[in-house]
Amino acid sequence: MEPRADGRHPTASRRSALRALTERALRVPLLGKLAGANLLIVVAALVVVVAERQGKLPGDAVSILGIALGVSLVVNLGLVHVALRPLSELELTAARVSAGDLGARVADSILADRDMARVGTTFNTLLDNLTNDRARVRRLAAQVISAQDEERARVARELHDSTAQMLAAVMLQLGVAARENESPALDARIATVRDMVADALEEVRSLSHTIHPRVLDDLGLAAALSWLTRQTREQESLDAEAFADDGAPIPRLEATVLYRVAQESLRNAVRHAHAHRVEVWLRRTPTTATLEVVDDGRGFDVRRAEERRPGMGLFSMRERVGLANGTLSVESAPGRGTRVVATVPLTEQIERERG
Repeated sequence: MEPRADGRHPTASRRSALRALTERALRVPLLGKLAGANLLIVVAALVVVVAERQGKLPGDAVSILGIALGVSLVVNLGLVHVALRPLSELELTAARVSAGDLGARVADSILADRDMARVGTTFNTLLDNLTNDRARVRRLAAQVISAQDEERARVARELHDSTAQMLAAVMLQLGVAARENESPALDARIATVRDMVADALEEVRSLSHTIHPRVLDDLGLAAALSWLTRQTREQESLDAEAFADDGAPIPRLEATVLYRVAQESLRNAVRHAHAHRVEVWLRRTPTTATLEVVDDGRGFDVRRAEERRPGMGLFSMRERVGLANGTLSVESAPGRGTRVVATVPLTEQIERERG
């Protein structure tokens, strides 16, 4: 068979036309499909009945109509089944979204009629809007947290560089006053005041590091975690230790997020788990940074804790890690300790290193 003038083979052209016709037929709404199919069956049955009355075909009209009704039922069921199959795709997409996969979308289906395709398009539009709104909320929340961390750092600097220095100067002046004083009774009072100022100075310095440890900005996350576990050992009598892999520095945002997770996990280990030992692990790959905090405390039911005791900080940890596009998992059970794992991507860091 010779090809046509446009270069296409007649057989391929007929197949293409048949495919296009089939797709147009499938796009017809379900009501139109049912009406058209039933109309064809009725017309065919009437033609057969007329032919039978004229003696051209054997049989009787009742049998023919019964067969027509049976065929109509089968065709209707088939059309409804085919037309409703795209609903399973909608159900699957909804289940994926419910499980947290906001990137799931309803795929185009050649079996979907115009109405069903419109439902899928509307569903995808809603998901797109939800994703955009979620991204916008995340950006705003990230800005709020960033501003909060900057304010924490500013207050910590004020406490360390201003208030603590002023208290240190008061200590020096009290020392001078003690050396120049000749009254034994006043010496005792000066010594008492010096002890009080010394305690206040230590509390101010500790508060400054708690609000925002300068070591995190100066020496990085690994050093900050070592300082945090050392402070926990000294203040809470908890055997806490930090371990970190050697590697490139972690960007400030991701480092702050992981540090807050470690801080909250240690606080929970002391206040709620009554643990005896806590290990903090920091691991870095070329693309991610992972923090793991493991304690040997009494453990808890994670689901109930998140539902009934939001004060434990699990929600805030998840939100912080989520704002860095990371993941957080909490594994625990009564009597079996707790394991917190936070992983954040280092995409920005990789781009800077490549640049």
